[in-house]
Formats: sequence, structure tokens, C-alpha cells
Amino acid sequence: MDTSTRVPRSTAAASQRAIRERIKQLILDDGLSPGDPMPTESDLMDRLDVGRNSLREALKALQAVGIVEIRHGFGTYVGQLELDALADGLAFRGQLSLRTDRQAIRELVEVRSALEVGLVPQVIAAADPASLGRVEDALLEMEKAAEGGHTAPDADRRFHDHLYAPLQNRLLAQLLGAFWHVYHELSRQFGELDSTATGVAAEHREIYEAVRAADIPRAVVATEQHFTGIRNRIA
Repeated sequence: MDTSTRVPRSTAAASQRAIRERIKQLILDDGLSPGDPMPTESDLMDRLDVGRNSLREALKALQAVGIVEIRHGFGTYVGQLELDALADGLAFRGQLSLRTDRQAIRELVEVRSALEVGLVPQVIAAADPASLGRVEDALLEMEKAAEGGHTAPDADRRFHDHLYAPLQNRLLAQLLGAFWHVYHELSRQFGELDSTATGVAAEHREIYEAVRAADIPRAVVATEQHFTGIRNRIA
């Protein structure tokens, strides 16, 4: 077979990256927001001067990371830019690392630790009775489960969600949610055992009490100790 006219893979990949970048720039130039309809396929082909197959390939790649949303029969829209793709990628990276030295999981925990510890002052400044009440409800559920020798992953998630909710930072909520999702998906594989339930509940109790008391140094230490416990469970 004559392969002289084939486009080298590196060249094709570079071309696809260029098309994706031009689509993103078009979204910015047109002032489009998440959920807005994009130009039709024909319009995009004309404006970008690309073929149908190349355009569709680029749009599919952008859809995979949430930048666009292809609604078959309706058109293409600017995506909501959720972090689901990030969470899935991190989870898979962590799963692969379980076969070796778990370094990817350790890196994930370090990033989440740095983020949450650094946010302690803002969390305390923004805390209000209603949000703290929701945090306590989740904590009480964790403690009740621990009395029976079990962890309560759903309550754990709600604890962190309600703790950071007063910051009203949607991107932060998505990012922390992605980290939480990855950790708890992987925990079943690297040993989040029910024997740790009492200790996990106690760590969360200390974080709650420190935040309620508006004691920043104590809350920082409590959050750091919580992640020390996670590191130990990974090890």
C-alpha cells in the first residue's frame, strides 16, 4: 500500500490541537456563555476553513472536557465546564498508581490538603449558624455510623460540602467535590476500612468544633491532622 500521502500522526495531532484552540477562541470572540448555542456546523466550517470530519473530531474532543456540548438533532452549545472529566481522569490515574507506588494518590491528597488548609480563615469568616447546623447534622450521622463500626461516606461528603458552601465559590465546590469523589472511589481499593470509622469521625468533630469556635490555629491543625490520617490510611 502506498503511504506516501499519509499525514504523519504528529502533524495530524498538531492540526487538531490548532482547530480546538480556534474553536475556543471563537467562543471568546463571539462572547458566548455556558449554555449558549454555537454557530452551525456549516458556519463553523466556513469560519474556521476546515473540513467536516476535522471539525467534528475537534468538537468531540472539546465535548470530552466539557467545553462544548453536542446535542444531537439540536446543535452544539457552549458546555457548562463541569469538572466531571477532571474527576474521571484523576480517578483513573489513581487507579493505575495502585499497581505501583501510589504516588498519584499521594499527590492528589497533598493538593487537596493544601487547598483546604489554606481556606480555613475564609471558611471561619464566612461560617453562619445555618451552614454550621448542616455541617453538624452530617457529623452526627458520621458519629452514629461509627458507633456501629461503619463509615458514612455520604455524610462525609455533605460535611465538606456544607463546610465550604458559605464561600459561594462554585468552581471551588466542583474542585473539592472532584477530589472527594476520587478519594472515596479509590478508598474501596486501598483500604478505607470500617475500623477507621471512629477516628475519621473524631477528626471531623475536631474540625467542626474549631470552626464553630472561630479558632483559626486550632482549625488549621485539625484539618492538617485529618489529612495526616488520610495519608496514613493510604500508606
